Amino acid sequence: MLLRAVLRRTGTGVMTLLVVSILIFICTSVLPGDVANIILGQMATPESLAALRAKLGMDQPPHVRYFIWLGDFLTGDLGISKAGSGFGTIGTPISEMLVPRLLNTLRLASVVAVIAIPISMALGLLAAMYPGSRLDRAVTFGTLSLISVPEFLVATFLVLVVAVQLGWLPATAYMSGNETGWKLVRALAMPTLTLVIVASSQIMRMTRATVLNVMSSPYIEMAILKGVPRKRIILRHALFNAIGPIVNVIALNLAYLVSGVVIVETIFAYPGLAKLMIDAVQTRDLPLVQACAMVFCVTYIVLIFIADMASILSNPRLRHPK
Repeated sequence: MLLRAVLRRTGTGVMTLLVVSILIFICTSVLPGDVANIILGQMATPESLAALRAKLGMDQPPHVRYFIWLGDFLTGDLGISKAGSGFGTIGTPISEMLVPRLLNTLRLASVVAVIAIPISMALGLLAAMYPGSRLDRAVTFGTLSLISVPEFLVATFLVLVVAVQLGWLPATAYMSGNETGWKLVRALAMPTLTLVIVASSQIMRMTRATVLNVMSSPYIEMAILKGVPRKRIILRHALFNAIGPIVNVIALNLAYLVSGVVIVETIFAYPGLAKLMIDAVQTRDLPLVQACAMVFCVTYIVLIFIADMASILSNPRLRHPK
């Protein structure tokens, strides 16, 4: 049964990736602008534009360009930059531009996950242990308030207060690649704080709601009637049955930290993958845009697959359905 579930979800992930690749190619193909015009600039002539488009393969039919691009992607060939986005130049292999930016994004996501997940789960469990208490009301009010506030507003507020008014941290997360120790901490502090505030509220609220929902189950009521302490019931019984939805929310937030931090990376000028994609869109570097989008898609699919497997392994009812 477990093998069947793994194969089913793997097939679903592959089909999803195929459909998304088609959508990515179509959407990038209909974007306004012309990379040939951007490269040649004011010196462009109709003849030079036609020659450059032929050299870049832009004169081929769309379906031919799609299958060539998909085949190269599946073999690990991400292509070359056609417009010199970010720190790259025209003709730079996309993998050389992608890897350092991806490592920066993964570094930021890892730091946020290490801080946000334990804190949010602990506060969510404490709120579930004492429903109706001041702590529960404070957690509920705080999570509702933070979920309602977009991340760009949180980032702007932190810049105004922490960077401008107090001067504790720099307003931008500029990184040269040689930062270590305290310099690295200062560079990551502002985007990390912003993302911790945004991500923690969702995990915290889902943890509290899921545990309280499990607490209404008959076997929990029996444990309560036997006099088992509420803390032990939650930690030993309710949490394991509530872990599936919690892991799914954590996986979605981790995927957001990798691919959904475009605004945060732009505000703090953080040299991550999302910022690279913004630069690629501005310069019409379509191969780079497509590569970044596919990396984001693969990240989502892998994390959701891991969350599904964790839900199945933690819940015997999913492993052995009637």
